[in-house]
Amino acid sequence: MSEEVKSLNFIEHIIEEDLTKGYKKDELRFRFPPEPNGYLHIGHASSICLNFGLGLRYNAPVNLRFDDTNPAKEEKEYVDAIKRDVEWLGFQWDTECYASDYFQQLYDWAIQLIKEGKAYVDSQTSEQIASQKGTPTEPGKESPYRNRSVEENMTLFEGMKNGDFKEGEHVLRAKINMASSNMLMRDPVMYRILHKPHHRTNTDWCIYPMYDWTHGESDYIEQVSHSLCTLEFLPHRELYDWFLDQLVSTNKLRPKQREFARRNLSHTVVSKRKLLQLVESGVVSGWDDPRMPTISGLRRRGYTPESIRNFADTIGIAKRENVVDVSLLEFHVRDHLNKIAPRVMAVLDPLKVVITNYEEGAEEWLDAENNPEDEAAGSRKVPFSREIYIEQEDFREEANRKFFRLKLGGEVRLKNGYIIKAESCTKDEDGNVVEVQCTYDPKSKSGSGTEESLRKVKGTLHWVSIPHAITAEVRLYDRLFSEANPDGNKEKDFMEFVNPDSLQKVTGYLEPSLQDVKVGDVFQFQRLGYFNVDKDSSTQNLVFNRTVGLRDTWAKLEDKN
Repeated sequence: MSEEVKSLNFIEHIIEEDLTKGYKKDELRFRFPPEPNGYLHIGHASSICLNFGLGLRYNAPVNLRFDDTNPAKEEKEYVDAIKRDVEWLGFQWDTECYASDYFQQLYDWAIQLIKEGKAYVDSQTSEQIASQKGTPTEPGKESPYRNRSVEENMTLFEGMKNGDFKEGEHVLRAKINMASSNMLMRDPVMYRILHKPHHRTNTDWCIYPMYDWTHGESDYIEQVSHSLCTLEFLPHRELYDWFLDQLVSTNKLRPKQREFARRNLSHTVVSKRKLLQLVESGVVSGWDDPRMPTISGLRRRGYTPESIRNFADTIGIAKRENVVDVSLLEFHVRDHLNKIAPRVMAVLDPLKVVITNYEEGAEEWLDAENNPEDEAAGSRKVPFSREIYIEQEDFREEANRKFFRLKLGGEVRLKNGYIIKAESCTKDEDGNVVEVQCTYDPKSKSGSGTEESLRKVKGTLHWVSIPHAITAEVRLYDRLFSEANPDGNKEKDFMEFVNPDSLQKVTGYLEPSLQDVKVGDVFQFQRLGYFNVDKDSSTQNLVFNRTVGLRDTWAKLEDKN
């Protein structure tokens, strides 16, 4: 067996087997069918990568089809966001389709089923219908309207279409088997009445098809060869096939539904209903809040398409559901940004350092490498002066041997600059250090080639020159939920696990090379993490988001616990 065959996932094995059993390679067609009732999230990203990845592997077209059959929840805003997300991930669909494109054809086929005695109008309430469904071990009860004549069903269904009835007054049901062991086969609803305008058809229709009736038939119309769904749709496959059995022509390709496991992500929720609750309750600022697991939120936070695609490739396709640690997603964005992000210096919790033997009013511009991972990235100039900022945590009056940062009597190297030695410090009335007085070795400048410049000290600190520093709002994002599985506790609402420290805003002091950044630009703030320019940013008020830290600090915290 070749290496290529060994590397196939189980979906690809199914396709390869189908190609030996009558399917032709030029008949392969896939689809990604989101409902436009919210923004796409990281779970959808895996499905996007699967379907479009298959398209690339087999050189087959992939449709983007909007399952827009519920006007009460769907909006054009969501359609536009979904298209933007798919394109941003790096994929291009063959045909943009809408289930609403097929409303007339679906209606005509429903008429056909009524005429063949395979569908009927039920005038019971939804509660009555539900009470008659039975249980997995007990058969359901037939509706008293199940044996209406074809003529009466035709008249009522046409009246439903024409808007003659109120919502909930009638539904159209398929006539299958009320004793089936699969409860989805117990005369499922095909159409319901909704007097609400549709984002594309406006008020042309006041009956709307249900998902199970729409999905397989849409696949058939588009000649999709493999309809790939998440595992919760496995029980729906029998119904998918039953509807196709009634309509499939022998001279057309028959779609095949197959299922793969949903991959849940730790420390988050991906239910659109719960994500909407987070938005509407004000826990987050919107669907694209950088703490959200939506693709738009990840994009705004600084995630790259490559990192998300690599994450999807790593977790792969499986037959069993499991929870993927969000640290794996963070690893992939960290790994990609390490290769492409320019290095800059920024201080987020400043402590003033005065270099007492550096001439007052003097300045110099030091050479700084932009990205050691990319030789073509070049270098830049960083200003140096008598007064600089370092991070508060990088100084202690007294410290043990394992503290390799600045301490009284100790030396450190300033990144791209000189070796300095802490001589004394000044405190406020509460005993907090507010200034450190240092001396520097003027012969120790990095890259100068002197013997002193090659002298080894254990600590290297980032810094910014105070007279040259520019300020920015820096948003420090953390995980939205403190629990790995906020949905898993049946006794508590998931909202109780919202992390109160998921967002902190601080003023950062940045090197002046960042003055002219653009929205979306990504950087590594040396020793702090990866950051990008937020859409709220302007030339007068720069705003940066922390995408991810340099290390997985959560893993260390969990190990301690």
